[in-house]
Amino acid sequence: MEKDLTLVIPVYNEVENLRPLVQEIVTTLEGRGLDYEILFVDDGSTDGGFEVIRAMHRDIPQVQGIRFRRNFGQTAAFAAGFNQARGRVIITLDADRQNDPADIPNLLHKLHEGVDVVNGWRQKRQDPILSRKFPSKVANRLIAMSTGVRLRDRGCSIRAFRREVVQELRLYGEMHRFIPELVHFAGFRMAEIPVNHRPRVAGKSKYGLSRTFRVLLDLLTVLFLQRYGDRPMHLFGSVGILAGGLGFLISFLLAFNKIWAGVIGGSEGFNNYRIGERPLLLLGVLLIILGTQFLIMGLLAELTVRTYYESQNKPVYYVKERLE
Repeated sequence: MEKDLTLVIPVYNEVENLRPLVQEIVTTLEGRGLDYEILFVDDGSTDGGFEVIRAMHRDIPQVQGIRFRRNFGQTAAFAAGFNQARGRVIITLDADRQNDPADIPNLLHKLHEGVDVVNGWRQKRQDPILSRKFPSKVANRLIAMSTGVRLRDRGCSIRAFRREVVQELRLYGEMHRFIPELVHFAGFRMAEIPVNHRPRVAGKSKYGLSRTFRVLLDLLTVLFLQRYGDRPMHLFGSVGILAGGLGFLISFLLAFNKIWAGVIGGSEGFNNYRIGERPLLLLGVLLIILGTQFLIMGLLAELTVRTYYESQNKPVYYVKERLE
């Protein structure tokens, strides 16, 4: 049965925050005439959190729950929540209570202005500077410059989506960090509004500096998918032609110089002009081999992409509207 709103909340060892969070959500949405559900996705918690969700499910009809067999990560939790959500609007937020449920009406109001996704902006972020705020600021700048998606805070979990948006998202690995980029790539309209951010009052943070390096690697994946995901030969082929062409040019110049030395100096000049011992010859041969390998890699990638799209009938486009 379709609902007006689904709140998707990934949970990992946040047992102390669950009941207060639900109470805040119920208080915020009470009297607004919304048929909503609170969908917790337990990502393999070991602190008994799902038993609390089970108990709340018995007492509060809006509370629903999904439990993973083990910890699969936040991306998998979002994907499972999106697949099970019944709301025409889906709102995501963290279970640590740093996101304020009081911001939900503002997100809905902005969504009804005509955009497809509303991102939260933690204008006054309550996190440690060195371990959280500074790396996040650097990552935001780097990702914005690389992808062209200008957001102040792409790491904020509180967001509102129209249902058709999450139906188009394909989340895997740790791609939840790049939801704005995936949304932009699909052609949906986004907005960003300031939201309240609160200090953590219970539980422990699951984030640290170690994830910075994973973000950089995932950024390379996103850039590749965004620009060359359906035409990998354009990337590998360009590198292959450039490397192979440069290697061929170096080898041609060396061969021409040796022949020219023979024309000018006869057999003695030809024999005295040695190219077999020159590092430049090795560089030319190496570039030709690398160019050939990149071209072969591009062809294999093209075959893989065609298999991916054609075997599963996946479209290479996103339809906004159709008139019949």
